[in-house]
Amino acid sequence: MNLVTIFFLSIGLSFDTFAVSVTCGLAQKNILFWQAVRVAFFLALFQTLMPVAGWFIGSSIKGYILKFDYWIAFILLTFLGIKMIIESFKKEKFKSFNPLDIKIILGLSLATSIDALIVGFSIGFFTVNILFSLFILGSVTFIVGMLGMLFGKKVGSRFGKKMEIIGGLILLFIGLKILLDNL
Repeated sequence: MNLVTIFFLSIGLSFDTFAVSVTCGLAQKNILFWQAVRVAFFLALFQTLMPVAGWFIGSSIKGYILKFDYWIAFILLTFLGIKMIIESFKKEKFKSFNPLDIKIILGLSLATSIDALIVGFSIGFFTVNILFSLFILGSVTFIVGMLGMLFGKKVGSRFGKKMEIIGGLILLFIGLKILLDNL
């Protein structure tokens, strides 16, 4: 995987973080900068650590599935992309919550990073600089989290669902690119 693919993968994974961050901005319109940094930090931390676990698993079984690893990456990324698109059409009941509560922050961080675990598993099949990839993923997620909260405070929830669709499409495209590059 090259730098451009890792960057776009990071963007695709961060769209659910964006949607959650917009919701945090809506729920806590008076959120202070340092409070937003705390929320974005935890979102980015989980989004960075989950691929590490997946990467270790993927790297350890790489030798057994080397002949069809790109199919697995394609299937996993396609599944995640379709899941994100389908979830964007589900109606959510907006409940008031405090995104500054550590239990809420940790729950949101875990929920938005599950797909990163699967992507980390897929990355384990390829030769990548994992530390640099994680730096990009964490940085993109942090910036997207901060922008999402600001967006939620200023604009509202009009675009949150559309961003999830775009994120799903990006993951589908990356999965297709991996498949086509290896066929």
